[in-house]
Amino acid sequence: MSAIIVVIILLVLVVILALVGFSMYNGFVKGRNTIQESWRQVDVELNRRYELLPNLVETVRAYAAHERNTLEDVTRLRNQAASIAQSDSQSSPSGLPSPQRSQVEEQLSGAVRNLIVSVEAYPDLKSNQNFLELQRQLTETEDRIANGRRYYNANVAAYNTRVESVPSNIIAGLAHFEKATYFEVNDPAVRQAPSISFGEIAYRGDQPGSFQQPPAQGQVDPGRQGQPALPPQQRQDDQLPDPQSSSGYTPPSYAPPAQEGQPGHQPPSQYAPPPRQDQQGQGGYQPPQTR
Repeated sequence: MSAIIVVIILLVLVVILALVGFSMYNGFVKGRNTIQESWRQVDVELNRRYELLPNLVETVRAYAAHERNTLEDVTRLRNQAASIAQSDSQSSPSGLPSPQRSQVEEQLSGAVRNLIVSVEAYPDLKSNQNFLELQRQLTETEDRIANGRRYYNANVAAYNTRVESVPSNIIAGLAHFEKATYFEVNDPAVRQAPSISFGEIAYRGDQPGSFQQPPAQGQVDPGRQGQPALPPQQRQDDQLPDPQSSSGYTPPSYAPPAQEGQPGHQPPSQYAPPPRQDQQGQGGYQPPQTR
């Protein structure tokens, strides 16, 4: 009987371990598929950027020929990134990005950012409708790339954690589940949006966010170099004549009223006004009689 119980216990343990192993295996498969699907979304937006950049480069070249180096960098990195993307899709069954592609895409994002910043010096180009439409589409594409990159990296982090954790790492080693590659941007300049100057909006050309007090009396305004200083301001009450300094003027004197029995005392008037009409019914009121 004891041998049968031991066998039953062993069978139960084997079944439990098998179920746990199958569950872990299915979790790895699900995580890998989620990573591949999230990367396909990023790859679609990257290909969309590959299509927009040639038109953008040609539009900028027509107005800003002096930006030849920046345009050449964008074109070279765009072609290099597209070539690496094609080789990765052929060499890797999962189609996930290689570290080399992540590096080239990061450099391409920086070159596009420099191109957009350099356009600020060309007002005619900024008013071109074709360029504005391309810039809008490229900005939306860059936003979708950034959002897709965050979603992809979050899935990669969860998947790699399971690959390295115990006891799921045993199943990962037996089934050959390897760590996935992040699609990261390490350059802080690429993460920041280009700074745009909003012109002179503060006092006499100060930069936004700063405030300069107006010049004090007798000082020269920085914007008025070579001109006479501002005259000192005089208060309005200082310009009025002093009434006491005028000739023939004597301020009025005040004397208290005379008391009863003193010369000049006037008794109070005996006249009292009639009560108002709203006081009818009270003593002493007589309505006026008409003939």
